[in-house]
Amino acid sequence: MKYMLLIHGNSKGWEDLDDWSQEDLQAMVRFMHGINADLSDSGELLDAQGLAGPEYAKTVRASQDGEPIITDGPFSETKEVLAGFWLLEVSSEQRALEIATRISATPGPGGILINQPVEVHPIGEPPAV
Repeated sequence: MKYMLLIHGNSKGWEDLDDWSQEDLQAMVRFMHGINADLSDSGELLDAQGLAGPEYAKTVRASQDGEPIITDGPFSETKEVLAGFWLLEVSSEQRALEIATRISATPGPGGILINQPVEVHPIGEPPAV
């Protein structure tokens, strides 16, 4: 079963990283690398990426004549943006939820858990054509 796990952030969260100590940043990165290494070793990790901050994101829509309409950021009216993802192949939904719980326990400043929400999406098969 394939699942995509998503974490979100906001522009303030990216700005707040400037206030983290180097030690706290390194602890967070080590924690994430540890999760990824464990998932890679178990054969469950298909891909995982942290995304650049919202100031680098663009949204593209096609106009009625097919020309691109490009705006900065994902949505002008929202503060939450996609911050990273894991693409997994696991044995069950329960296993995907276990991994999401571990990701949510990422350490923040002073080692206090961030407890950020992690969205868990099963990846469906497209209908036969």
